[in-house]
Amino acid sequence: MPFKEAVTIARELGKIRISLPVSLSALAGYTLLSGHVGWPGFLLAMGVLMMSCGSATINHIQESETDILMSRTRGRPIPSGRISVRGAIAVAAAFVVTGSLILLAGFPWMAFALSWITLLWYNLVYTPLKKITAFAVIPGSVTGALPPVIGWVAAGGGVSDPQILIVASFFFIGQIPHFWLLLLMFGDQYKEAGLPTLNGIFTPTQIKRISFFWILATIANAFLVIGYVFTDKILSFFVLLYVFFLVFSLLFRFLLQSEFHPRPAFLRLNLLYLFMMILLVVEGLLRH
Repeated sequence: MPFKEAVTIARELGKIRISLPVSLSALAGYTLLSGHVGWPGFLLAMGVLMMSCGSATINHIQESETDILMSRTRGRPIPSGRISVRGAIAVAAAFVVTGSLILLAGFPWMAFALSWITLLWYNLVYTPLKKITAFAVIPGSVTGALPPVIGWVAAGGGVSDPQILIVASFFFIGQIPHFWLLLLMFGDQYKEAGLPTLNGIFTPTQIKRISFFWILATIANAFLVIGYVFTDKILSFFVLLYVFFLVFSLLFRFLLQSEFHPRPAFLRLNLLYLFMMILLVVEGLLRH
């Protein structure tokens, strides 16, 4: 297999567009406590990235039979035949071993332990639950909450420290409307694959309303982060500005438009997560 193709397949298996924000959220937790990025921050981000890519690759293996049933996913490396399951197992092992060694070598053992808890929760709890219940995303959102905690403990913090718990709760709550907005866009394909979805329980209008209130809960938690985590007034102002923009734009789309298009809400919500991660890093650099 040509090197370029092998890299492309590994990138797809590792779901790099998802894994990079995961590593950024871990870096946010690390910088928030340590006050610097430097070489240790880079290593932490790389270790978490490798663990996330390993977990994503395992997920590809677990869901290869259902992926082939959905037009959105049948072009993925395993169902498309570009790599065998055995080859994907080797890629997953390379990712996980590399990530584990980085975290074990450079950081407190709790960071390593939490990275494995995240992987096991995603692949042994959330992924099987998706075949059983349409509400699997709620326990599954734990995997989005743990990466900033990994970064925090890697910098020497405690798992139960209030500041990082508030940050983690923001990412936990935010995962839920993120997934349900995806359902509004691709719910029919999930049904084709035989997976239980909210589309089979609620109407699109009801899912829209449920998603809206979860987005409001995410925004409420963003206010907690602003009040209890951010100390820089300028950063707080920028977060507030974007939050108010998000509130009013979503109120308009949800309540005033006759036709609701979930993609703009999905993109704006993702921008809030990215915005929050970047500003948490900046907050950590400024407060020390």
